[in-house]
Amino acid sequence: MVTGSEFSHELKISELGGKKRSIHLSANEAQRAALAKRFDLAALGKLEADLTMTTEGSDIFASGQLVAQLAQICVATGEPVPADISEPMVIRFIPEPRIEEEAEFELASEDCDVMFHDGQIIDLGEAVAQSLGLALDPYPRSPHADELLKAAGVKGEDESGPFGALAGLKEKLAKK
Repeated sequence: MVTGSEFSHELKISELGGKKRSIHLSANEAQRAALAKRFDLAALGKLEADLTMTTEGSDIFASGQLVAQLAQICVATGEPVPADISEPMVIRFIPEPRIEEEAEFELASEDCDVMFHDGQIIDLGEAVAQSLGLALDPYPRSPHADELLKAAGVKGEDESGPFGALAGLKEKLAKK
């Protein structure tokens, strides 16, 4: 399925010809800026992937390494949090299923790195972009985050809950 994403790199399935093929993808400045906006990043300085393409019947496999240098926004302070990502990638492109209107379609856990193709074209760039999105820290925190949260009166995990309440009670009893 062709998506027309910010980092599109379309590959005709007919060009694969059943042989292994190595592909290097590197996002340019405009593509990185668009992806930074898409993923709400403070910056995306580098996004590259080295992939080996193989086919097995109508399935196409892209395996290799994703490398990115970026900065996410701290959930507590709003400060940029630099991160270097180096993740292995394995994507299986399978033909789009023909689904009846009322039919249910479920993906098993082993199908999470599966993308669909239309039998003509796959978009490797979008596969890399989605892999980047999955590799991001969902709650990036700067080194100053705990200090700022404590000053604002936000309790840490060790201070909240039943054991945190008991610890607070113990402190009050000790002061008497």
